[in-house]
Amino acid sequence: MTRPFRFGVTMTTPARGDAWRAKCRRAEELGYDVILVPDHLDTPSPFPALVAAAQATTRPRVGTFVPNCAFWNPVLLAREVTTAAALTDGRLDVGLGTGYVREEFDRAGVAWGTPGSRVDHLVRVVEELERLPDTPGADSRPPLLIGGNGDRVLRLAAGHADIVAFTGARPGPEGTGGLVPLTADELDGRLAAYRKFAGARAETAELNLLLQLVAVTDDPSAAARPWLARMPELTEREVLDSPLVVIGTQEQITERLLASRERYGFSYITVLEPYLEALAPVVRALRGR
Repeated sequence: MTRPFRFGVTMTTPARGDAWRAKCRRAEELGYDVILVPDHLDTPSPFPALVAAAQATTRPRVGTFVPNCAFWNPVLLAREVTTAAALTDGRLDVGLGTGYVREEFDRAGVAWGTPGSRVDHLVRVVEELERLPDTPGADSRPPLLIGGNGDRVLRLAAGHADIVAFTGARPGPEGTGGLVPLTADELDGRLAAYRKFAGARAETAELNLLLQLVAVTDDPSAAARPWLARMPELTEREVLDSPLVVIGTQEQITERLLASRERYGFSYITVLEPYLEALAPVVRALRGR
């Protein structure tokens, strides 16, 4: 079954009350289906920001994308989720991830640990959230999104998540805190692993991809140059072919997302706040498709 498209925007820039509400209303006007907030130290605190977003809008869902679970005690995070779900009248989606930026762990005074220990903590958070009763103001528990690419995270997502978010990237060299884009073939492999783990599910999860670059242009090479400067190991063709990148005319980007859904199954597309306006014509073109 092909799922219809829906689109989310990840709000990364802090703002005062009126300005925050205005940009959330703008996302609604442009047709975005979900307003999201990440959990990096230089971005807004997710739960109060999402409550404000829900109060400023009427249609979009709101969601965390995604809490760095290592920063949270599972029981206290469950309290945040319960309260936010009630205050948003059941419009909350709960996204979860392990965290990948070591510098943020150091700033927060949280032990970096190992990839395994970070996944262990994510498992404990999922277990705690699944003990929540149905949330006041909602018809059921908030939908759960789990983001990541590793086998253990994908196996966890296969068993528990309503939405699986693929970053389209993998952690860079130890200590860099950055991400290296996956090639199309590597992403195929990650999708195949998820589908293997989810083989027994009656209904597969919705699949999400976070776009890292959107450029509506007749000159794709010029738009790709900033990435080439930051990632000199990549060729221009590798950047332009990356699933994280959509560069071209509005019609080309529309076709690119249709092809991505056909190849990978991505029907839920998330864009970073700086590209809110750029992707809007494509959001309108793909509404209901």
